Amino acid sequence: MTVATTSSPAAECLHDLPAPAKLNLFLHITGQRPDGYHLLQSVFMLIDWCDRIDLELRHDGVVVREDRSPCQLPPDDLCVRAARALQAATGCRLGATIRLSKQLPAEAGLGGGSSDAATCLIGLNRLWRLGLSRGALEAIGLGLGADVPFFIGGRNAWVEGVGEHLTPVRLPESRFVVVKPQAGASTARIFGSPALRRDTKTAILQGFAANDADRSRSPPLLDLTRVLEGSHNDLEPVAQALCPDIGDCIRWLESLGLQGRMTGSGSAVFAQMRPGVNLPEPPGPWLVRQCSNMDAHPLLDWCSD
Repeated sequence: MTVATTSSPAAECLHDLPAPAKLNLFLHITGQRPDGYHLLQSVFMLIDWCDRIDLELRHDGVVVREDRSPCQLPPDDLCVRAARALQAATGCRLGATIRLSKQLPAEAGLGGGSSDAATCLIGLNRLWRLGLSRGALEAIGLGLGADVPFFIGGRNAWVEGVGEHLTPVRLPESRFVVVKPQAGASTARIFGSPALRRDTKTAILQGFAANDADRSRSPPLLDLTRVLEGSHNDLEPVAQALCPDIGDCIRWLESLGLQGRMTGSGSAVFAQMRPGVNLPEPPGPWLVRQCSNMDAHPLLDWCSD
């Protein structure tokens, strides 16, 4: 994946910056804090389905977003908010035109908006020559959304707490199919439902480690089969009740011999592909995409630790 940079006395641009999606391989709700936030465990995995972003330097301090896809975003979407948060944190007086080519569907549980914000922070840190460390960018990103620091961190991760505790992990290369029905599900309604299970037993990271992995090597290598077979998504039953299309997508995958599961709060579902499986046309007006997992974010080396 190539990222182009062009510079001239009149303008500086960063072209075709990727903002990859993620899959929640599982999502366990292990409790709830007195302030209402849910305690969770998950494995976040990067996949090679990406939004694309161009950044062009402005000297007037103004942040402008231009959409390069039919999807119409609000004027103060996470990209714009990320740029303004970076200005506020650093006192930077430069601005930018953000050109967003939206490929990832909304209300899917794929983290598209958070990934866009993370790519903007990483790219603007370079465009504006701020020199902030990864940790400093993650701190700014946390104020934008719980998933933003994960994308800035740039590694697949074991996730705990309310989503703020990240432990990098390695995952074997694999192919996945992602299915997004037209309908979405309200994250707020799912987490607010009295039917949501909030007492899943706490799992241990090493319980999902590969048997033949070198335990002294960091990050630890996880066994995908163990992860998928020994876990679930606590949000899925509530989400299916609110959005029956989720269940239809899962049953379609299961009819093909694949283990379907919802990612995040949905409504997208996914399954690990198996050799010899050919995907027929889906029975509904769904978006179907085959993806590979990624070892690291393509912009991982754009900021120092």
